[in-house]
Amino acid sequence: MSLPEVTTVCFPESGPANTDATLALGLQRALTLGLKDVVVASTSGATGVRAATLFAGFNVIVVNGIFAERLDAAARETLDSTGAHVVFAGHAFGMMGRAVKRRLGAVQADEIVAQALRIFGDGFKVAVEVTCMAVDAGLIPPGREVVAIGGYGSGADTAIVIRAAHTQDFFDTHILEVVCKPR
Repeated sequence: MSLPEVTTVCFPESGPANTDATLALGLQRALTLGLKDVVVASTSGATGVRAATLFAGFNVIVVNGIFAERLDAAARETLDSTGAHVVFAGHAFGMMGRAVKRRLGAVQADEIVAQALRIFGDGFKVAVEVTCMAVDAGLIPPGREVVAIGGYGSGADTAIVIRAAHTQDFFDTHILEVVCKPR
């Protein structure tokens, strides 16, 4: 039986130096699979602009989290002009849990999920989280296969193909492929 082969690129280190390669690999995989949606994490907007430009014609969702004040005004203008959607929302894996931890010192289930996903890398956890946030915002229907791109701090170093789900239905999420990530 002949099985399809999927290549995973492993970068030697994490970080923003991998952004262009991560976006290009994500685009290549989206085109191969015929996917129409890409979700990308971007705090300042720089990675979001690069993704929106490269993924022209796709449904591009840039998830900023709760950092609206950090989104560069020029980046927002460019994102708007490309038709990209920008999501400002609480992090799927942390908002209530952080409040409980700060007040009571107790670890919550969302923090455990986040730490478990970090076993695969910070960008991996971010890619899964922003996908849930995009579904929660109504910009991706649950069950849709999308390319999700994340990193940690700035830039992007992880791209995955994921079957999206709402945060409340997190265990319906499926990681279908790891396109690239730091080693």
